[in-house]
Amino acid sequence: MAVYTEVSFSEAGALLQELGLGELESMQGCAGGIENTNYFVSTRQGGQPHEYVLTLFERLGFEHLPFYLKLMKHLAQRGIAVPEPHANARGELVLSVRGKPAAVVDKLRGASELKPGPVHCAQMGAMLAKMHLAGRDFPLRQPNLRGLSWWNDTVPEVLPHLTDSQKTLITQELAYQNQVANLTSYAALPRGPIHADLFCNNAMFDTVAGQPVLSGVFDFYFAGVDNWLFDLAVCLNDWCIDQESGAHHGVNAHHFLAAYDAVRPLQAAEKALLPALLRAGALRFWLSRLWDLYLPRQASMLQAHDPGHFERVLRHRASDIRDYAALEAQP
Repeated sequence: MAVYTEVSFSEAGALLQELGLGELESMQGCAGGIENTNYFVSTRQGGQPHEYVLTLFERLGFEHLPFYLKLMKHLAQRGIAVPEPHANARGELVLSVRGKPAAVVDKLRGASELKPGPVHCAQMGAMLAKMHLAGRDFPLRQPNLRGLSWWNDTVPEVLPHLTDSQKTLITQELAYQNQVANLTSYAALPRGPIHADLFCNNAMFDTVAGQPVLSGVFDFYFAGVDNWLFDLAVCLNDWCIDQESGAHHGVNAHHFLAAYDAVRPLQAAEKALLPALLRAGALRFWLSRLWDLYLPRQASMLQAHDPGHFERVLRHRASDIRDYAALEAQP
């Protein structure tokens, strides 16, 4: 999250009144993330405080947003803990602020856990599997816009900024991922709506009786239809990685995979392809961070992410010859 477009207090207040969400009491720009303009806003309705997130979409057009917002609505109605979007009197979830598409969604309780342990990973693994299953009957279709096609288009744009070693790694990995995508077993992987960006900072944990409890996941604005295994790999590359070295964290991975598999058992082909998809997930985020670093946009609170982290993750994943059983096993 960042602030690219300044929204006045009166503009935000008018929008919240239009949505029937009460009178605006406070608003604060959000500094985290890099894609959209985000504000935390609070209102008072019937004497009770309520908190929401106002988002203005800087890269996504009006045509893309029905997929994301209706997916969130779909999941919320099926008991998945996600921020529910609010519609205006005409039933529209996609709003307009300063000529840009916008949305207002509920703010989740708690805080993100940026150093997750086994208990956090187990809860997230189960939640991810439930989310995949809940999305099976979602009727809209939109591709993963940061998938293989985007990688093929974007690698040439960042290559001039890389060292020789980095150029070799990224071009070889891209060629490998194109080969994987042509496999019959890859084409047959179970598919559906995926979050595609479910890092630790996109999940919230509350504290109940002194224990962490997953209160929900948010930021679905990279979602698309793709194989569920890629979504799992993206999570494993953040929740189950040593943040300093980028190396595999076996204990976290064991709990994450066991919890996921208990809800939606992985197929044999998924287990066989997981190491390749872990590499794909690392490539995707190394590439997007390189793109944001070398081809940036202006934002008043922008905090760019370090591309070097996912370069390290990719180097570990590409050199790791362990199969699914070894990845799932505790060290």
